[in-house]
Parts: sequence; C-alpha cells; structure tokens
Amino acid sequence: MALTNTQVQTIMRGYEEQQLRNRREQMKRVEEVYEKLPQIREMDAQTGPRAAACARRMLEGDGQARERLRRAMAEQRSRREALLLEAGFPVDYMEPRYRCPECRDTGFVQGKRCRCFEEARIQMLYDQSNLRRILEKENFSTLSDRYYDDSRMVPGLDVTERAYMFWAVGECRDFAREFPEKGRNLLFTGGTGVGKTFLTNCIAKELIDRYVSVIYLVSQDFFEILSRYRFNREEQEGTEEAYRYILDCDMLMIDDLGTEMNNTFVSSQLFYCINERIEREKGTIISTNLSMAGLRDRYSDRVTSRIMSDYRLMPLYGSDIRLKKNR
Repeated sequence: MALTNTQVQTIMRGYEEQQLRNRREQMKRVEEVYEKLPQIREMDAQTGPRAAACARRMLEGDGQARERLRRAMAEQRSRREALLLEAGFPVDYMEPRYRCPECRDTGFVQGKRCRCFEEARIQMLYDQSNLRRILEKENFSTLSDRYYDDSRMVPGLDVTERAYMFWAVGECRDFAREFPEKGRNLLFTGGTGVGKTFLTNCIAKELIDRYVSVIYLVSQDFFEILSRYRFNREEQEGTEEAYRYILDCDMLMIDDLGTEMNNTFVSSQLFYCINERIEREKGTIISTNLSMAGLRDRYSDRVTSRIMSDYRLMPLYGSDIRLKKNR
C-alpha cells in the first residue's frame, strides 16, 4: 500500500537526522586524530590547494598534471594510513560511518527504496497500529487449536468446535493474504474468550508485514476519539490526526464493539464511520460479543443493514479460552 505524504516525510526526516549524527560523529573522530596527529591535519589542509593547482595546470595545457596529482594523492593516502595504524587508529577511522552502508543513510539505492526504508516503513506501521507488543505474542505462528473441543459440535453445523476453528483460521489467513482484492470487511461474533481478538491480531500482523496501514482500537477508545473530535478537538492535541487515521487507514480494527456506553451519538458515529470507510474502499474488522439481533437492538437497523450487506460474518464458537489457560 502507498505511503501517505506525511509518512514519507517522517521517514525522510529520520534519514536527515541520521545524516547529521553521522557528520557530527565523523567530525569528533577527525578532531581526535588531528589532536594526536597534527601532521595529518597539515596533509588534509594541503589537499584543496593541490587540487586547485592541478586544475590550473590542466587548463594551461599540462597533460601530465592529472597523473601527477593522482600519484601524489596515493602517496599521501599511504602515508596517512601508516600514521593512523602507528597511532592505534583503524585506517578508515576518519571516514563517514553509516547505519545502512547500502544506501549511506539516504533511503535510496540507484533511485529505488533501500531495504532499510522498507524496514522503517514497517516499524512506522507497527507503531501506528497500537499493536507492536501484542503482535509478538498473538499471530498465526503462535496460534493453537488445542483449546478447542474436538468432541463438542457447533450448533447447526456438522463439525466439531476444533474443526470449525481450523476452517476459520484458514479463512482468516486467506483474508489477510488476499486483502483487499477478495474482501475488505469482517465481523467476528461470539462469546467471551473464543478467539475473536486473537484472530484479529493475527490478521493485523499479516497485513502490516505487507505494508498495509492498520489501526487497532478498543471500542471505548474508538468512540472517545470520535467524541473528542466532535466536541473539543481544539483542547486535545493529536485528536484531528487520530480522527483522520480512523477514516483513512487501510484497515481499521474495532475490538469489543458493544462494551462502550451507548447513546444516539455512538450509533450515529458508528454508522458514519462504517459507511464512510465503505465509500472510501477501506477495510474494517469489528469484533463483538453481540449477535446480529443484539447489534440491531443496540445501534440501529441501518448500522446492521450496512454490516450485513458489506461485511463477511465470521461467528466463532467454544468456551472461554482464557479460563482454560488459567487452569
């Protein structure tokens, strides 16, 4: 997914700051050498005038001037390296040092983004998502179906809870791998502790690793941002930017919908956000303990209708995994 101008500017600002640090650190090393080896300072001071004199002689028709300068500079380099080694310095001690030698901390190699630029991009997406730490623990590689019963059947389906979960995990993998071509929106429903948040996090990691911008918000935090933007954005720094991210990020994840205090503002803002993101062709994943009937009763028919028409419903079954892990 393409970076926003703000994201590109932030990454490039990081490179500019790194370049300044590189120059400061190089100058410290240079001054250290000059203090210990003043003869190297003298050699460096002669380099500019020597090159200028060579250029003048070339303009005057001296065809050998360039070759003489090359030999002189090679001799000076050899002497310089010998002095550095004798004083206990590496021969490249005065040279620039880069965090990324491939692009020399510019972010680009031959006009293309360096791998370090892409790494910075991923780190930015992780920081922006609010999920950096949790995704180290909750992802497809750490997911296990051992807490799902292989003897209990899913109501209305001729499969066990474990078999159904195995299928659901496969569907979530496909969703993350194929987003957005084969679907943008998911609704996870089910009781407490059946894996809704875990699967949401699994999808989040896969998307971020594909450079998809993800924002994860618990329901209360989601509506708090909307409320601040509506009523007192001037008093809350960062509110406008957070609100913009909610509408513009590639994937918005709203966890535990239905646990917030409900009122007409909440219902209207939920519809606006869902509808606006659909119109902008952005993805949304919602998890809730509520059934479809419960969503209709708590919010409105138009909210439920929009979800039913544009979201893939993914009900999850089973008992509370958190309780099983604590036994």
